[in-house]
Amino acid sequence: MDNTSLQKIKDAIAKSTNIGIVVGQNPTLDQMAAALSLYLLLNQVRKRAVVATPNNPIVEISSLVGINKVQTSLGGDAGDLVVSFPYLEGEIEKVSYTLENEFLNIIVKAGENGLSFDEKDVKYVRGSGSVDLLFVIGTAKLSDLGELVSGDKLNNAKIINMDNKKENQKYGDILLVTPNASSVSELMGDLLLNLGFHIDQDASQNLLSGIISATNNFQDPQTTPLALEIASILMKNGAVRGGDTRAATTAFVPARQQEQKVEETRPFEEPIAQIQNQLAQEEQPEEHASDKAPIDWLSPKVYKGSSNV
Repeated sequence: MDNTSLQKIKDAIAKSTNIGIVVGQNPTLDQMAAALSLYLLLNQVRKRAVVATPNNPIVEISSLVGINKVQTSLGGDAGDLVVSFPYLEGEIEKVSYTLENEFLNIIVKAGENGLSFDEKDVKYVRGSGSVDLLFVIGTAKLSDLGELVSGDKLNNAKIINMDNKKENQKYGDILLVTPNASSVSELMGDLLLNLGFHIDQDASQNLLSGIISATNNFQDPQTTPLALEIASILMKNGAVRGGDTRAATTAFVPARQQEQKVEETRPFEEPIAQIQNQLAQEEQPEEHASDKAPIDWLSPKVYKGSSNV
């Protein structure tokens, strides 16, 4: 990743008030794992964020940490609650409110002729929750997001486009589109490390699950050295893997439920051999990241991957 793009992302996160993280319809485990990992870590640094997809996640990705936070709109904490009712000129004298027993009462005082509506006509709508920074994960085109980005929801929002699809339409203000990447989760892991995040056990477990799913348990010949390197860092941070790819994609136990330390688990032998063989062919970085680096948007990056995003 070039330093210019990295600095732009740091600045955008630092200045943002409401951050949206979205994936397209029917997201894969890899795509949702990347989105949720970003969501978890942004919440750790007290950034207001919401993660959304046009339709409810499928059962196969229900084991990801934070999956219960996924919404079908960008409302989240940023959306206002709008109370609506029919209105005819002159029938309402004034609107006021009172506070009683920790309840807010909105009082609509009727005019001389009374109100033409009753309780069944009152509507309650959560606001659109417009965002000022939007991460779009694993989505080739904005139209794949449907109603998530319709209307004025993206007015003045900066868009960061992260994807590994060749057909990506290269939309957005900052492009992190790498068609030769074997997973979106490896791209997200690389970005988070470059930003200076410490990827905790929950986020590490999500990202490792995403990489394993996208690379067919590291057996896909298109698996990149970056995927293997990021996987090793995630395991160091406490992520563990299942017995095979099918178990990894459907029955991963969330990291918070793991009681064994990573040192007590037997590492997978074949992928480790791949790491050693493939990374030996790459130019080795002169220094490695501290996986406990504090979040600091203005400091130089603290992680160097084995290949550029």
